[in-house]
Amino acid sequence: MSRRVLIVPGHGNSGATHWQSIWETSKPGCWRRVKIEDWDHAVCDEWVAAIARDVEALGPDTIVVAHSLGCLAVVHWAARNTAAIGGVLLVAVPDPSAPAFPRADSIGFSPIPSARLPFPSIVVASDDDPYAAISYAQSCANIWGSEFVDVGARGHLNAASHLDDWAEGYRLLQRFDPSNL
Repeated sequence: MSRRVLIVPGHGNSGATHWQSIWETSKPGCWRRVKIEDWDHAVCDEWVAAIARDVEALGPDTIVVAHSLGCLAVVHWAARNTAAIGGVLLVAVPDPSAPAFPRADSIGFSPIPSARLPFPSIVVASDDDPYAAISYAQSCANIWGSEFVDVGARGHLNAASHLDDWAEGYRLLQRFDPSNL
C-alpha cells in the first residue's frame, strides 16, 4: 500500500501546473491536500488546525509535503502537536521579514518556532528565491534539525519556476519511504 501524503501549499494554494498539484494528481487516493477555508487570507491558527485534522485523519506515518507559507504552518503545527509523522519535505521556506512576504495577508506565522522538529525533515531552497535568502533557509534547517538541500537558482520553486513534475524533488521525498511513494 502506498504511504499517505498530505500536501500543504503556500499562500494562494498551488495551481494545476505546480509540482505539488502534479504529484497529487498522479497519486489519487493516498495523497490529500490540506483543506483551508481561505487560501488568500492566511491565518496561522486556522492552517495549524487544518493540518492537525488532516494528519489525524490520514494516520501516523503520514508524510507532509509543504511549500512556502505551508512550511511555516507545518513548523507551527509541529510545535503545538505530538502526532507522529513519517517526515516532512519543506520546500521554499519563506522569511517573514523578506520584502516579498505577504505580511498583510499572512497572520500569526511569525515568530517562527525554533525547536528541533520531532520527525525527519528536509529543507529545500533555491539561491535566488525572492521570499528568503539561502542563508535564511540554511539557518532554519539547522535550527529544525533538517537535512538541507540547495537546488541552485530556481526561483521560488513554484509553477513559475517551470519545474513540471519536479523529479529532483520527488527523489528527495522518496528518502522518507523509497518503496511506498
